Amino acid sequence: MSEGLVTVSYIASTILFILSLGGLSNPETSRRGNAYGVAGMAIAILATLLGPKVSSVVPVIMAMAIGGSVGIIAAQRVQMTQMPELVALMHSLVGLAAVLIGYTSYLDSSIEFVGVEKTIHEVEIYIGIFIGAVTFSGSVMAFGKLSGRISGKPLMLPGRHVINLVGLLAVLWFCNLFLNVESSGSGMLFLLVMTGLALAFGIHMVMAIGGADMPVVVSMLNSYSGWAASATGFMLSNDLLIVTGALVGSSGAILSYIMCRAMNRNFFSVIAGGFGTAGGTTASSEAPQGEVQPVSAEETAELLRNASKVIIVPGYGMAVAQAQHTVFEITKLLRERGVDVHFAIHPVAGRMPGHMNVLLAEAKVPYDIVAEMDEINDEFPNTDLSMVIGANDIVNPAAQDDPGSPIAGMPVLEVWKAKTSIVMKRSMASGYAGVDNPLFYKENNRMLFGDAKKMLDEVLTVLRAG
Repeated sequence: MSEGLVTVSYIASTILFILSLGGLSNPETSRRGNAYGVAGMAIAILATLLGPKVSSVVPVIMAMAIGGSVGIIAAQRVQMTQMPELVALMHSLVGLAAVLIGYTSYLDSSIEFVGVEKTIHEVEIYIGIFIGAVTFSGSVMAFGKLSGRISGKPLMLPGRHVINLVGLLAVLWFCNLFLNVESSGSGMLFLLVMTGLALAFGIHMVMAIGGADMPVVVSMLNSYSGWAASATGFMLSNDLLIVTGALVGSSGAILSYIMCRAMNRNFFSVIAGGFGTAGGTTASSEAPQGEVQPVSAEETAELLRNASKVIIVPGYGMAVAQAQHTVFEITKLLRERGVDVHFAIHPVAGRMPGHMNVLLAEAKVPYDIVAEMDEINDEFPNTDLSMVIGANDIVNPAAQDDPGSPIAGMPVLEVWKAKTSIVMKRSMASGYAGVDNPLFYKENNRMLFGDAKKMLDEVLTVLRAG
């Protein structure tokens, strides 16, 4: 395949990737968006393999077979609750690839650059390795936090901002030394030192971020992995990698901004860390007061049966219990009986962007009854029953009522404004942010304790019997 035909194929792949991003922006077109992405990647791989720059396809096909096998096994075995940490782990591989390609490009003696071209090439290598190393170590830490292997409590080192600033200045200083070495290859020491600093920076950055900000971290690392891929494209002189990486990087950055806005957080304050604690202790100015009113599955079914309008708020607890299919059966039964049922999705519900949307789509919940927070928040005062399944921080009224709360000002779903609200939880433990929830003690709220799947199965049985 000629170079010109490869370029045309890359343009076609780029168009398909853009269409893919457009399709993924809406649940109703997400399947089509995925199909566009798969087609674009297939064209890109074939064009690269058949292009003039690949002298032997055997090692490439062997590597693809190994990687593809791992991907297929992971897709079959990983539960939906494990998707956030899997995504973080995939981001780490992109960063590691950028680091390895950077070192390979620097050690490659087949092409000699001189003058300005040499400087540009070395800058590309240096930036690519730096972004890749930060992405790799940061993603590994995010994987540990999301999987529970590392505490969600933020690591608040004394003078952490000064440490980050000194580290960044050191990276710039070593860049200057690296670009001014006399002979090719003699700058390896500076690259190694910078890589170590970048790895430490990625670890420190994510470790300083509290549990409540982890959905933003996932989208932020997605952006970093895109820029790492783009930097790899510059190192390899591959236009498709440059464009695709830029698409991923920019879309991830935009998503991070949207997530921060949904949490009333500044992006730089997220990087600074500190939002979220571990251990389930209260972080508000004063502990919630009141008495919890438990409710049984039978009473819950009765409230659902007598309601004319119901809003269901899914959270991470629903994902853990894998209760989405039972939720769909309850929804289907209620709608058949004339009950107006809708789902309210908070932008940061779950552990990654779109986590709840994917779960509901998997359970075949109709897209037209799934609404975002901004679309449905005004409907709670006209709702007979709001039902919270395993969510906590995103329905916490302290965000509006307690100026001393760590989540003060964060937009939340106002479930307490419904005639009656029911919160399903295993216990009274606080959410991922470690902030107690006054909702549990409100007069119109009821607590349905137990495993979400088990309790919802009992509710469904009672509804069917009625």
